[in-house]
Amino acid sequence: KIVREENPEYTAALFDRPEPTFRKEQYPGYKAQRPPTPSDLISQIIEAHTLFQKFGIRVFEKPGFEADDLIATLAEKFGNEPNLAVVILTGDLDTLQMVRGKKVVVRAFRKGISETTLYDEHAVQERYGLQPKQMTDYKALVGDASDNIKGAPGIGPKTAGELLKRFGTLEKIYDNLEKLPEKLREKFGRTKAEIMLSKKLVELEKKLDVGLSRVDELKRRDDKEKLKEYFRELGFGTFLKRLENDNVPDAKKESHQGKIFS
Repeated sequence: KIVREENPEYTAALFDRPEPTFRKEQYPGYKAQRPPTPSDLISQIIEAHTLFQKFGIRVFEKPGFEADDLIATLAEKFGNEPNLAVVILTGDLDTLQMVRGKKVVVRAFRKGISETTLYDEHAVQERYGLQPKQMTDYKALVGDASDNIKGAPGIGPKTAGELLKRFGTLEKIYDNLEKLPEKLREKFGRTKAEIMLSKKLVELEKKLDVGLSRVDELKRRDDKEKLKEYFRELGFGTFLKRLENDNVPDAKKESHQGKIFS
């Protein structure tokens, strides 16, 4: 759908790895509540690497790090390129911390790929009342049940948002504890180590070595005939018909110049 409707000039697909991440080493309870990945899903994830490559989309993964860290690295690396917009296509709102104006935006799934929500800087502020760069502090305070990150006990989204609007950062909150009500001051003082660890866990790595130096290395180069052959092998009849009806544009045709999807 993205290739057919958006035809981005540059693309990358980022994957998690099965090895424990540095977050697991820092906090053994990280994602501990999640059940093991079903074996049939693992085989599909492995095959998805091939699918992306058939579309001419480069695939990246790095042991010890999550896909979100690789996304953050590419967004950081190419987010200041002139005449380039970076679109992060994801189901994980952890990447909202990477949003920069309209240059780096997050397109999040709502209902499959058919319905998505676009988060630029204004949309993040509209939903959370905070700037994207404050989202790591926000999540450190409220926690993330899906990753088993506990956050600050007794601090919900409303209080976290109000504190960050007032003080700006988690560190500034600790610099001004005397200005907080006694009960709140006690909570922060008692759980500082846990809260600061939560921030480390939710903050994405942005400086990883992924073996890229220029955005041109992400230029999409699909081979429609090889893609047709691949779809025949997998029995993807609907996708094959779209290709045969020439609904999927070649990378050589007019594309959304200066757009990178990851």
